Amino acid sequence: MTSAETPLQPCHGPAAEHDAPRRGRPRSEAAEQAIYRAVEQLMEDGTGLSELSIERIAAEAGVGKATIYRRWPNKEALLVDVVARLEEPLPPLLGPTYRDDLINAVDYMRRRGLIKRSRWIVKSALGQMNTWPELKHTYQERVVQPRREMVRQIVRRGVDAGELRADLDVELLCELLIGPILVRTVLWDDSPLEDPDLPRQMVDAALQGIGARPAPSPAH
Repeated sequence: MTSAETPLQPCHGPAAEHDAPRRGRPRSEAAEQAIYRAVEQLMEDGTGLSELSIERIAAEAGVGKATIYRRWPNKEALLVDVVARLEEPLPPLLGPTYRDDLINAVDYMRRRGLIKRSRWIVKSALGQMNTWPELKHTYQERVVQPRREMVRQIVRRGVDAGELRADLDVELLCELLIGPILVRTVLWDDSPLEDPDLPRQMVDAALQGIGARPAPSPAH
C-alpha cells in the first residue's frame, strides 16, 4: 500500500472476515515495504529511535496502526527488522572446510562494518540502541545471537575435526578468531576494511596460534 491510498483502519465482524483473504500477498508486501521506508525516512530526517511511535510510522507510511500491529507485536520488533534488513543475511555454511566457513564469517563482518560506515542510518540506529535497553535486548536476541551461534558451529566443526585445540573453551576460541575483525568494525571504526583478503589474513594468523599441534613422531 502506498501513501496515496486510504489508510487501513481496524475493522471487525463479517466484513473484516470477508475482506481479509482479498488482501493477498502483493498488497501485504507493498504495505510492509511502505512501513520499512517510512521508518528509514523518519530516521534519515533526524528522528531518534525513542521518538518514533507506531502512530507516527503509520502516518508516514500511509497505513493504519492495525496494519503494523498485524505484522509486529510492538515498536521494538519493527525497529529491529528495519535495522536487520539494512544488513546482509548471514552467509551459508558451505565449507568445504571449517576454515573456509570461518573466512566467510569474518568477511561478512568486514562487509557489515563497511555498510555501517557508509550508511548513516545503520550507524545511528546501532548507536542509539545502547541507550535503549528494551530495543538492545531484542536486537541482541534476534540479530546478534544468531551470528554468535554461527561462529560457534564453525568452531565446533574445527574442534571435532581435530584441527582446533580441544583443551580451550569454545567461547574463548570464538573470541580469539572473531575478535580482530570486531576490534576494527566496532572499537576502531576508522581502521582499514577495504581489502577483501583481510579475512583470510586474520583467520590464518589466528589459526597459527590456536591450531592443534601434530602429535610428536615416535622416537626411533
